[in-house]
Amino acid sequence: MADDLKALVEALIFASPEPLTRKTLYKLLDSEPQEDVEAALEAVREHYKKPGGLHLVMVAGGFQIVTRPEYHEWIRRLFHERSTQRLSVQALETLAVIAYKQPVTAPEISEIRGVNTAGVIGTLVDRRLVKVVGRKRVIGRPFMYATTQEFLNRFGLSGLEELPKVEDMAKALGLDLPHELSKPTDPEQGIALPNDTSPVGSETGSVEEEQVH
Repeated sequence: MADDLKALVEALIFASPEPLTRKTLYKLLDSEPQEDVEAALEAVREHYKKPGGLHLVMVAGGFQIVTRPEYHEWIRRLFHERSTQRLSVQALETLAVIAYKQPVTAPEISEIRGVNTAGVIGTLVDRRLVKVVGRKRVIGRPFMYATTQEFLNRFGLSGLEELPKVEDMAKALGLDLPHELSKPTDPEQGIALPNDTSPVGSETGSVEEEQVH
């Protein structure tokens, strides 16, 4: 029975479209004692420590079975034909600005990059890599953007604290990232408005006028 549970846990992690958390695993296997599920999970972890093309990693608070880093070059070759799914240089640069300066508004992103980024932000929202997290409490109340769980999943990060140094990111992606990204973000720069229920729509940088009292 222990081997069956181990195989089931492995299958669930493999089939999950996103990192599978312990909480979700316990819920799916609620008929099994949690200590048995934990033991099965540990058995899966031990199994994937052995040499092979796959390994088990902790990503964004959950478990995921992925290919080993040393084989990524060949994996990239395999998916080379899917170039239309890859992000453009402009999109990657914009995503980097959001990742390092979040929460940040479209006008602030455009100022850092030196070009209008409204359309690019729309692409990143469509790809679920960034999302609206509130409005900045300034005239016009522009939307503020931040990265998503999908961003963490895509880049294999457990959290934003694992973001590499800007210089390392630029080198890895072959980008010329602005020096401003190395500067700490002003904590007063953005103020989230969690109670704002305005629809996101396709807004990617337009400014709505707000009357100032």
